[in-house]
Amino acid sequence: MNRLQFDFLVNKEDHTLSIVREFEAEKQLVWDCYTKPELLEQWFAPKPFTAKTKSMDFRNGGHWHYAMISPEGDEYWGYTEYYDVQPIDEYKTLDAFSDSEGTINQSLPTAHWHVQFAEKGKNALVSTTVRYASLNDLEQVINMGMQEGMESTLTRLDELLNILKQ
Repeated sequence: MNRLQFDFLVNKEDHTLSIVREFEAEKQLVWDCYTKPELLEQWFAPKPFTAKTKSMDFRNGGHWHYAMISPEGDEYWGYTEYYDVQPIDEYKTLDAFSDSEGTINQSLPTAHWHVQFAEKGKNALVSTTVRYASLNDLEQVINMGMQEGMESTLTRLDELLNILKQ
């Protein structure tokens, strides 16, 4: 049983999700796993999906265009725009569903993410706040399996970190 901190809190009044996750790794390594495409692709999808990067430029004003791919080969595209990047402490994004060309899907929710990295003893603590425009948008992503997907995805990051630390 994993004894590391993991909180997933829903605030319907503010249309936000708060996700706090502790990792048994140094802050720099966790930061790298969040910001380098060759590492992101190894964990940023719930099992049994995989991830692939079409393009990434991690900097203020940059982006990440990626797909989560099902075992059957179905692709679910996303587009993330980065701003307020403060290496290795935090960054903010506008995150959206898109198509393979990067066109934002206006019928699905977009969200503002604030991802913060801190030290907790020898471990790293990642605190993420995800803000949606409306309660309806928040409930839509929860109903799409956001909590289960994040749990699975962050477990994959644990597995990757264990390999990278060897």
